[in-house]
Amino acid sequence: MNKVKLEDTIINAPLGDILGDRYLSYALSTIMSRSLPDVRDGLKPVHRRILYAMLQLKLNPDTGFKKCARVVGDVIGKYHPHGDQSVYDAMVRLSQEFAVRYPLVDGQGNFGNIDGDNAAAMRYTEARMTDVAMALMEDIDKQTVDFRETYDGEEEEPTVMPANFPNLLANGAMGIAVGMATSIPPHNVDEICGALLHLIKTPNAGIEKLVDYIQGPDFPTGGTIVEPRESIIESYRTGRGSFRMRANWNVEELPHGMYQIVVTEIPYQVQKSRLIEKIADLIYNKRLPILGDVLDESSEDIRVVIEPKNRNVAPEMLMESLYKLTELEQRFSLNMNVLEGGKMPRVMNLREVLQAFLDHRQDVLIRRSKYRLEKIDHRLEVLTGYLIAFLNLDEVIRIIREEDHVKKFLMDTFKLTEVQADAILNMRLRSLRKLEEMELKGEHTALEAEKAVLLELLNNEELRWKAIATDIKQLKKKFGKNTELGARRSQFAFAPEAMIIPLEAMIEKEPVTVICSKKGWIRTMKGHVAIDDKIKYKEGDEQQFTFHCQTTDKVLLFASNGRFYTLGADKLPGGRGHGEPVRLMIDLANEEEIVSLFIYKPGSMIIVAAATGRGFMAEADKVIASTKNGKQVMNVEDGKNKAVIARVIDEEDDFIAIIGQNRKLLIFPTEQLPQMARGRGAIMQKYKGATMGDVISFNSKDGLTWEMRGGKTRTELDLIGWIGKRGQVGRMPPHGFPSNNKFSR
Repeated sequence: MNKVKLEDTIINAPLGDILGDRYLSYALSTIMSRSLPDVRDGLKPVHRRILYAMLQLKLNPDTGFKKCARVVGDVIGKYHPHGDQSVYDAMVRLSQEFAVRYPLVDGQGNFGNIDGDNAAAMRYTEARMTDVAMALMEDIDKQTVDFRETYDGEEEEPTVMPANFPNLLANGAMGIAVGMATSIPPHNVDEICGALLHLIKTPNAGIEKLVDYIQGPDFPTGGTIVEPRESIIESYRTGRGSFRMRANWNVEELPHGMYQIVVTEIPYQVQKSRLIEKIADLIYNKRLPILGDVLDESSEDIRVVIEPKNRNVAPEMLMESLYKLTELEQRFSLNMNVLEGGKMPRVMNLREVLQAFLDHRQDVLIRRSKYRLEKIDHRLEVLTGYLIAFLNLDEVIRIIREEDHVKKFLMDTFKLTEVQADAILNMRLRSLRKLEEMELKGEHTALEAEKAVLLELLNNEELRWKAIATDIKQLKKKFGKNTELGARRSQFAFAPEAMIIPLEAMIEKEPVTVICSKKGWIRTMKGHVAIDDKIKYKEGDEQQFTFHCQTTDKVLLFASNGRFYTLGADKLPGGRGHGEPVRLMIDLANEEEIVSLFIYKPGSMIIVAAATGRGFMAEADKVIASTKNGKQVMNVEDGKNKAVIARVIDEEDDFIAIIGQNRKLLIFPTEQLPQMARGRGAIMQKYKGATMGDVISFNSKDGLTWEMRGGKTRTELDLIGWIGKRGQVGRMPPHGFPSNNKFSR
């Protein structure tokens, strides 16, 4: 025996080229033989092989069940050389009523549930086919489709099913290949049949008209589709898009004015156990304070009970919050990427998918008719021979008894074909009675009539479309909306308007005290604690900002760089420590100072001012920042014009008081200060060699108040001498005004 040299087995080629060829082969195999469904029967190879193996085992809907292990063994042994678990998983999914709209496998035993629990082992479960599976394989034994050799060459398998059922759209498909994927939601067969009949009648029908029949997906788990019709039409026109679906729920009234929400249908492919776990996490982490509790009272039907925190919570607001935070609202993508003719992957639109199914049914009808014609011709040939034998019965008997070469003698004597001669010689004696002759003549006449009908059918395309339409009407009657299986499950609703959910609904409202030190360490303490010397700070640090608020409040921080930063009170660090540096929460440089820290009041106005005496009023609603980088409101020059003040103006305040470090006080009407969104601001007070000390707004009826030493305050009502116009110098403040030139400490 000659040994092959190692050198002869080495291929001298660039590694990249070899890897590219191998990867391309793998990619094509994944696309063609694993992940993408055929547009004609809507099946992937593994599903097609499972059904064909069950057909060979005669697991019809009217027969008994057999162990799934037997089916899986035949599939992997004869047709599908892959892992047994992957085949069994595919078989299990075909039987799950919550996974496929029209199950192809009738399972007996534990086949999993909507909670996500796995099916029992294949040795415990049993299965047989459903009527839908039988419709997919109807007339498969009549040469309606091509067969090919299996992987070992010992058996044959169909390349596609005859598919007297629009399985691709009815049950949908999902798969991820190499570089492409498919995602097709399930639809209602009654609606599909209506669209098919319209397309037969009007081959150039537009997508809009087809959507009148196929309104949208029909998911096994029901739910409500809230996608606008325009969006649905566009998705079907391009073959790509998505559908927004929501859970169905209703309100059950309870004693004492209470109520509970009961979810009866959940979105497609959402595991109920995972959904409930997510809702429970919201309660545990206090992310949705208006939610009280969640209970799973499901049996065969879904019943998830959601309890509000109190009876004042509107059910719609609670559900809108849950839609945003959980899988009670989902989007199912549409990507009708399928194998055209079983060979070429292509994204098709709705009309092309329907037309491909009709073309396949046309091809199946032609092949079935030709097959029947061959059978009729063969039978007519045999019947003609029988009739010749009956007319010459005595001579036929004589030839059989006396001649040596009976078959040849019969063929030569009566001009018979070999088929006719064999049929006569194989005829039973009891068939020679007179009644049998009459039956043969009747059968011959009937077959001739059937042959004429088939020939006319093959030569007339219009008749073929009528025959296909008849099959579709029968299918529509069998699986129509009036049947339990065919009744539409998913409903449609108008897309709901965006509901503004207040922050209070997402955060549990609790009183807190915000404390920020001079060095920028910030923290909160539970409750509205007394602001006194008992509050401890780091060594060398001291109090700067302290105030009471709620966890639902927003806190505005104004820095010397002229930027506003927004902090959520619920996000501030708590505990008994010294807190955390606020600079870690926002992008604030170390050289910049914290000018002001206060509660955001919607609709209020804020005075912002710089050391040079410039300032303006800004709307509080427009200074809210959504990022850590803050929002630039006051333009400042580094080292020259630092921002030093930001204070909220009360609605009743009609005057602004400003004092410089030169101890000059000026009071002017609030209306003289301009309102701006961003800028340097207008001159509020002129200085020579000085900077601004403080600014405050007040109501002239109440007078101007400032803090004295020892915590006392003083209010001055007679302010005529200090009232002027914005931009003036001002005059010395009243006797006893603080030496630090501040209205408040």
